[in-house]
Amino acid sequence: MNRVLLLAIALLVTISGFTQQKKASVSWDKTTHNYGTFKEEAGPQTAKFTFKNTGSEPLIITNVRASCGCTSPNWTKEPVAPGAEGFVTAAYDPRNRPGKFNKSITVTTNTEQPTTILRITGDVTPREKTIEDYYPKAYGDIRLKTSHLAFVKVFNTEVKIDSIPVVNMGEQDATITFRNIPPHLTISVEPATLKGMKKGDKHGQKGNIVVKYDGTQKNDWGFTMDRIEMVINGEANRNRLSISATIEEDFSHLTEAEKANAPKIKFESTDFEFGKLTQGEKVSYDFVFTNNGKSDLVIRKIKASCGCTATSPEKMVIKPGEKSKISTTFNSRGKRGRQNKTITVITNDPNSPSTILKVKGEVEG
Repeated sequence: MNRVLLLAIALLVTISGFTQQKKASVSWDKTTHNYGTFKEEAGPQTAKFTFKNTGSEPLIITNVRASCGCTSPNWTKEPVAPGAEGFVTAAYDPRNRPGKFNKSITVTTNTEQPTTILRITGDVTPREKTIEDYYPKAYGDIRLKTSHLAFVKVFNTEVKIDSIPVVNMGEQDATITFRNIPPHLTISVEPATLKGMKKGDKHGQKGNIVVKYDGTQKNDWGFTMDRIEMVINGEANRNRLSISATIEEDFSHLTEAEKANAPKIKFESTDFEFGKLTQGEKVSYDFVFTNNGKSDLVIRKIKASCGCTATSPEKMVIKPGEKSKISTTFNSRGKRGRQNKTITVITNDPNSPSTILKVKGEVEG
C-alpha cells in the first residue's frame, strides 16, 4: 500500500514538473536603465531592455504601460519562441522637463509571474530659454506672453488693471491698436509703437498691453469672457485677445444690521440624479428654494454649463418667506455616458451669492 502511495506521489510530482516546464518564462538582461546627465536640446533618449524566453512555450507580451506620457514604449509584438529573445524600448522626451526623473514601464506577459516593472532614470540639463519661450504666442512678427488675460475676481464696484508683455520680432516698427472694445474695457500699448529689430539684435522693442477692467460698467455677473481684435499696423488678420473675469457683488460695505436683514436663499436640494436615459430623451426637474431672509431676494443670473441644459426661473424677485423654483430641462441628444452638468445661480444673498446646482445621470445608446 505504501509502495502504491509513493508511486502516486512520484507521478504527481512528475506531472507537476512537466506542467511548469511547459510555461513561458522570462529572463531580463536588466530592469533599470540610467541615462545619466544629458541636455534638454538633445531630444528623446531611448533605452532598450532585452529579454529571453527561458520556458518551453511561446512568450507573449500582452500589455506595456508607461507611467507618464513623456515615455513612449515599443516592444516585440509577435510571440517569442522558447530560447529566443525579444525587447522593450522606452523613449524619454526631455522637452520642457528639466531636472531629475524616475519613470516606470509596466510589462505584462503570459509568464508565471506576469508583471515586470522596468525603470528609467536620468537628469536633464535645462536648455537656455529663448525669447520665443518667454513670448510663446505669435501674431506675425509680434509675440505675446499670452493671448488670454484672466482678471479672476472683479467686484461690481471696482476697477482693476493688468498687462500682457509683448515684443516686436520684426525689422519694421509696429503700432498696435484694438477694435470692438466694450465700454467696461480700456486697452492701450506702452509704448504705442514698438521699434523693430536692428541688425545683430535678437529682438526688437518690448512693451506691455495694458488693460483696465471697470467692474462698474460690465453689467453682468459670474464668469464672463470678452474677445478683442488686435490690429497690427492697420491689419487685424484675426488676431484676438481673450479677457476674462468673474464679476461678484461687493458686500463688504454692509453693516451688521444690514447683513441681518439681508435675503437668504435656501434650496431644498442642489442635486438632481436622473438615473438612466436613452439618447434623445429629455428630463425635467424643479429646484425649489425659499427666501429665508428679511428682504427681497433678487436672482441676478442663471447660467448652465452647456446648451444641453435649459433653465427657466419662476420669478426673479422673491419676497421674504416666499417659495419659488428654477425649472431645468436636460436634453440627452448627442450625449453618451456619464453626465455631470451644472447650473450657477447668482443672487444678492451676501452669504451665498453663488449656488451650484448639479444635474447628473447616465445616457445610454
